[in-house]
Amino acid sequence: MSKDTVLERVLSRTSDANIRFDDLCHLLRSCGFEMRVRGSHHIFRKAGVEEKINLQREGNEAKPYQVRQVRVVILKYRLGGQAS
Repeated sequence: MSKDTVLERVLSRTSDANIRFDDLCHLLRSCGFEMRVRGSHHIFRKAGVEEKINLQREGNEAKPYQVRQVRVVILKYRLGGQAS
């Protein structure tokens, strides 16, 4: 799925339980986050962003509460080019 499509789905607030884990990771990487993996934890950091994002798989999907955390960071820091 393209970055813009995933970003739109994350920001729409309607499908938090149906976002693929790999798509969410790709979105964060394309927004400039660096990823580090420790066991099952995928940790994302970005210069200028205070929050650390920690994602874990739930099957092929991202956990809904983690999708909400990503949305808050995207909106707070106006990441992704479309966040307002």
